[in-house]
Amino acid sequence: MSYERFTGENAAMLLVDHQVGTMGWAKSMPFEELKRNALMLAKTARILNMPVVLTSSMEEYAQGPLLAELETLLPAEFAARIKRLGIVNAMDDENFANAVKATGRKKLILAGVTNDVCTVYPALSLVRGGYEVQVVADAGASPTKLADEIALGRMQQNGVTLTSTNQVIAELAGSWATPEGSQIVQEVMMPALQG
Repeated sequence: MSYERFTGENAAMLLVDHQVGTMGWAKSMPFEELKRNALMLAKTARILNMPVVLTSSMEEYAQGPLLAELETLLPAEFAARIKRLGIVNAMDDENFANAVKATGRKKLILAGVTNDVCTVYPALSLVRGGYEVQVVADAGASPTKLADEIALGRMQQNGVTLTSTNQVIAELAGSWATPEGSQIVQEVMMPALQG
């Protein structure tokens, strides 16, 4: 099977439960690093005009609101976010599943918090549903490193491609010499390297 590169034209991005409370429970990675990587993905999607689906779970409870920066970066997507009421697998939520389908894309970039609960189940469901899924391992985290390793291993064994924030951004950009590529370097990569 030949691999076709994920691009802004053929892929969509799904950001699951990047909520301040939930991110605080994900101890396998420092909070600030996790936040930085999630926002790098959101900025890249915005620059490339990619469809983005945001979802949260039980915002009114300990999980807390989505990162405020997501509202600034992706106001329309934030307003349209799917608020799940405790459904663990986002794909079991009809509104989320419909929003994913509505992107019209079969290549999906998925990042979620936590990897061991909020990412693993939709990733497995999407692969079973015929989607090509890349999970951005370092734009998600789990309560422990062991929990993270187990979840990532389970996804990989079931047809999910694991990637990292920088890796998937480079893949999406394709060339740093294009106007979008240059903008990604200036607005996404350089601030992350300096920060």
